[in-house]
Amino acid sequence: MKKINLSKTTATLAAGVLGLSVLAVSLVSSAQAIESAVRIPAPSNLPASAPVANSETAVLAGGCFWGVQVVFQHTVGVTQALSGYAGGSKQNATYSMVESGGTGHAESVKITFDPHKISYGKILQIYFSIVQDPTELNRQGPDVGSQYRSAIFYQNEQQKRIATDYIAQLDAAKVYPAHIVTQVTPLPVDGFYAAESYHQDFATLHPQQAYIAHFDLPKLENLKQLFPTEYRAKAVTVAAQ
Repeated sequence: MKKINLSKTTATLAAGVLGLSVLAVSLVSSAQAIESAVRIPAPSNLPASAPVANSETAVLAGGCFWGVQVVFQHTVGVTQALSGYAGGSKQNATYSMVESGGTGHAESVKITFDPHKISYGKILQIYFSIVQDPTELNRQGPDVGSQYRSAIFYQNEQQKRIATDYIAQLDAAKVYPAHIVTQVTPLPVDGFYAAESYHQDFATLHPQQAYIAHFDLPKLENLKQLFPTEYRAKAVTVAAQ
C-alpha cells in the first residue's frame, strides 16, 4: 500500500518510460515533510580490539532501498552498496513479488566496507541518524508495508551484540520520541538476493526524479552535514564495479 503519489512504484514507472522533468521536481511543495536527520551518540559498546579482516558486510533495511543505497555509496570506507532483498526465500525474491508485502522480504542493502576505515558501529550510527526513522513500524515515508520495515540482518554474534546494545543505548537516552522498532534478526548464509539491475544506482542515475529529489537527496545533504569526515562526493556505484 502506498500513502501518496510520490511512492516508489510511481517513481519506478515514470523512470522506466519518460522520467520526470525538473519541472515535476519543482512542483513538490517545500512545505511537505522530507527525510530528516537526528543527531545521536555513537555506539558506546564497541569491540576494543582492532579488526582483523580487510572487508566486512552489513545488511540493513530501512524503507526504499534506493535511499539506503545512495547514502552508503557516498560513505567513506564503503566499497560497495548493493540493493536487494532479505528476510525471505530465493524463489520469490523479485521486485514484483516483494512489492506485494507477502513474501517476508524487506528491501535491503548489502554494504561491503573496510573495517579499518569505517566501523560497523559507525555504519549503524549513520543508519539510525540519517537513513530511516527506526520508530516507524512497517513503513518509511510514503512507502507502507512489511517490505519497507526497519531491520538489521546480523551475520555474526558480534554484529548482533553491537546492534542490540546500540538500540538499548538509544532507547535509554530517549533519542527518539517513540520506542525503536528496528528488528535485529539473523541473516542466513544465502539470505540476501540482489535486486534487478534497474534498481541499482537508482538515485545516482535519476537525481531529478520527484521521489529521489524529495526523499533521498536530503539524506545525502544530511550525511554531508552531520558526518563530514565520513562523506565523500563521488558515489561508489554498482555499475562501475
